[in-house]
Amino acid sequence: MNITLSADKELVKRAREYAAQHGTSLNQIIREYMKQFSSMSNIEKNAGEFARLAREQGGASPTDFVFDREEAHTRKGSDT
Repeated sequence: MNITLSADKELVKRAREYAAQHGTSLNQIIREYMKQFSSMSNIEKNAGEFARLAREQGGASPTDFVFDREEAHTRKGSDT
């Protein structure tokens, strides 16, 4: 999909110079930036869910939980 943007001529010039210095195009930089900020909502949503779970669970394991180092390092589906 194509989009049209308006920007100051000097800003575009500096941005193109920056892109050239980094071996890319202004178009690619804008595309990457759009990918980053459009995924921020997922990051924020996940961070919010993590914070909620941390508050609700309080970092406590079940009372009968016993950490087993060997089990933690065993790969599932392998014989080792």
